[in-house]
Amino acid sequence: MFLGDLGFPILLEVTAMIAKEIIEKLVREKLDERMFIVEINVSSTNVIHIFVDSYDGMTIEQCIAISRNVEHNLDREEEDFALEVSSPGLTESFKVKEQYIKYTGKAIKVVTEDQKLEGLLKSTSDEGIVLETSGKEKVEGQKKKQLVVKEYNLKYDDIKSAKAVISFK
Repeated sequence: MFLGDLGFPILLEVTAMIAKEIIEKLVREKLDERMFIVEINVSSTNVIHIFVDSYDGMTIEQCIAISRNVEHNLDREEEDFALEVSSPGLTESFKVKEQYIKYTGKAIKVVTEDQKLEGLLKSTSDEGIVLETSGKEKVEGQKKKQLVVKEYNLKYDDIKSAKAVISFK
């Protein structure tokens, strides 16, 4: 049995989803060489979330400029939408290689399939990162635990999540 058979009118709201590629092009128009797109999400109800970042940190003015460029180049008469532009939060996992580059020389937490690591992000490449960890461990022949420094070469594909370590020192 169909709802239409019960005598109830069926109202379907058909909304065209705004193309993510169009949004990305409009965002890129306002990025300088130090800024990058982290993520763009367009929901089926045309709620647009744009996350951008910069190696120098994002300002409110930069977010406003991106927001205005997107808003002024989309036609609200044709498609209604909601728009949010921001930088990703400090507690969010890294999504693009540029975020690793931004945090080179700083402490990060990395989760792989079989380990959780926290250390200094030493370097990045197209394939992955080098993470330096340090901690006290029992060394054979020593009575006291010794400071042990290790380097891990991690491929981006092996990293399940990575986040900045927030420190108030």
